[in-house]
Amino acid sequence: MFVAVLLLGLFVMTARAVDDPDFWWHLRTGEYIVQTHSIPHHDIYSFTNPGAPWIAHEWLSEVIFYSVYRGLGWGGLIVLFGIVIGGAFALAYFRSQGRPYIAGLAILLGAVATYPTWGVRPQMISLLFTSIFLFVLLGKNGEARPPTRPSWWLVPLMLLWANLHAGYAVGLALILAVLAGTLLERALGVLPKEEARREVRHLALLFVACTAVALLNPNGIHLLSYPIETLRSHAQQTYISEWASPDFHQGRFQPFLAMLFLTFIAMAVSGKRQRPRDLLLLAATAYAGMRSIRHIPIFALVAAPILAEHVHAIVKDRTWAAWVDAPDREPGAQKAAMNLIVVMAVLTFALLHVAILVKRQPSTEAEKYPEAAVTYVRQQRLAAPIFNYYDWGGYFIWKLYPTYRVYIDGRADVYGDKFLDSFADLYRAQGDWRTSLEKYAVQTVVLPPKTGLATALRHEPGWSNVFEDKQAAIFIRQGSGGAGREHVSVSPTGQSQRPSVSEIGH
Repeated sequence: MFVAVLLLGLFVMTARAVDDPDFWWHLRTGEYIVQTHSIPHHDIYSFTNPGAPWIAHEWLSEVIFYSVYRGLGWGGLIVLFGIVIGGAFALAYFRSQGRPYIAGLAILLGAVATYPTWGVRPQMISLLFTSIFLFVLLGKNGEARPPTRPSWWLVPLMLLWANLHAGYAVGLALILAVLAGTLLERALGVLPKEEARREVRHLALLFVACTAVALLNPNGIHLLSYPIETLRSHAQQTYISEWASPDFHQGRFQPFLAMLFLTFIAMAVSGKRQRPRDLLLLAATAYAGMRSIRHIPIFALVAAPILAEHVHAIVKDRTWAAWVDAPDREPGAQKAAMNLIVVMAVLTFALLHVAILVKRQPSTEAEKYPEAAVTYVRQQRLAAPIFNYYDWGGYFIWKLYPTYRVYIDGRADVYGDKFLDSFADLYRAQGDWRTSLEKYAVQTVVLPPKTGLATALRHEPGWSNVFEDKQAAIFIRQGSGGAGREHVSVSPTGQSQRPSVSEIGH
């Protein structure tokens, strides 16, 4: 019963509304691929970089997004990614010692630590594949030596992963890390020479095979350099929040900090030696998680089984903790019925949770994205080109393309560092920001009302503020054409209101 409730609980925790800014252009791209039976290799969405090279490394994920959305709607996407994210942690649970209770608590802590990264996004598919690779490469944590593992079936999995998301590079890195750990164990005398030689040869061949099949993708060899180019991009590392280090002043990163400390404290207190290979993986992923929010889930998948192993070693001989290793017993009919009722209650709650998320999806969209502003642009047929906020680019692609193309969207690699720097200056109204508006002949601007550019345009000759609500302000260049030259504000109820003369002046 505990295991069933734990797995259902993981699903409930990880199933969430669709609100990722990049989801919308993923959805549109999936539609494009399904309808045209072709994968784009050049930018088709922006007017600032038309025809720029685009490595659509998530093309298969995007086809899945669109197919599930078209067939099962929001509910299908929410359930799918609840299973994907929950499944990643379920695999980590089955790698852990101290099942069910200690392992369950360690996995729950790992799940909570990664909560800020969750969403309906291709990156979560990489999280599941990372967990699968760890499951196969490492076996059950705490084993003296894993038995012969069916590692070769990681090769077809790598072929699939490389067409789903560029996070496939994590799989290659894990193979190399385990190989390096094996060499370290041989140097320290932990592994016999012959056994280490066989393991190193096997892992080296596995790495070569996985690298070779990763080339079987629509972008060919360019996909191999893509992850490295992303990590080397100054602008992406600077402006995209999930590439930044976690800010431990924020409560959402406290579980990660707690897991980090608890894992190393448990290792120190338990008195049980940890395999050098696992220590190498733990140190590498801890460094990656401290450096980038995006890598916290990888650390959690590595650390949770290690934490469970050492906590189990600490408590297993304590008389007060005899229940930890108590053997399973067949429950009587009455207890079996109660167990079934509990499991069914949690399952019912999970289904209700999904139903509520689906029902609230329109309001979630309206809260996170400028729905009213987009409707206004479409109805009033405002003049293009349109400058848009970075996080709204994908939403504009889904709602307004091909009538309107975007200034920028979440495909940071398509635009490049120089363009992202100039966008940041324009968005903040810093430096020679007017030059960018003139360079691209921007006629309409849609962005949050309290930004630097919105403040500047309110006082800029030749620009009119024609729409504003709590989420978005719209400015048009005077004489640009299109309707909507009279300012419209939107009340909290969503009803358009004509302002008084004093409000227009203000």
